[in-house]
Amino acid sequence: MEIGPKIKALRIFNGLTQEELADRAELSKGFISQLERDLTSPSIATLSDILQCLGVSVAEFFAEDSEEQVVFTAEDYFEKEDDELKNKIEWIIPSAQKNIMEPIRLTLQAGGQTYPDNPHEGEEFGFVLSGEITIHIGKKKYHAEAGDSFYYIPAKMHYVTSDTGAELIWVSSPPSF
Repeated sequence: MEIGPKIKALRIFNGLTQEELADRAELSKGFISQLERDLTSPSIATLSDILQCLGVSVAEFFAEDSEEQVVFTAEDYFEKEDDELKNKIEWIIPSAQKNIMEPIRLTLQAGGQTYPDNPHEGEEFGFVLSGEITIHIGKKKYHAEAGDSFYYIPAKMHYVTSDTGAELIWVSSPPSF
């Protein structure tokens, strides 16, 4: 394993110059430069000091990167239908609840609505794929139709309704569905 490029990537990710990393690890800038180009190897103690400055444990540094799924197809979607509210939610990134944002595809039947959601931290964004919707935020209502997008800070009670039926992409950060 070439550790130099990996250390360099971590240094850059943390927004540090070689000199700043060297100062924090009590090493010379020249040593960091040589290390990043794999021209020298650090002792275990020195590597541990460098990684501590970069916010990574030795175990994390040497752990093999697992292959994460990047592309999701319809077969991967998780789906929930609610006959009472006349809607269907498809989590188009099934594991998104563990992430900072959670995109879903929402289908509202005529007369359908989403669950009323209490005020919370975060942001919500949506894009109307088809139909028309009404976005209810507190006591205000906003109309959106196919091709429109919406964005708001969910600081008040909020939900979406549709008299005619609609399909939209909705991204909530942090996840709230």
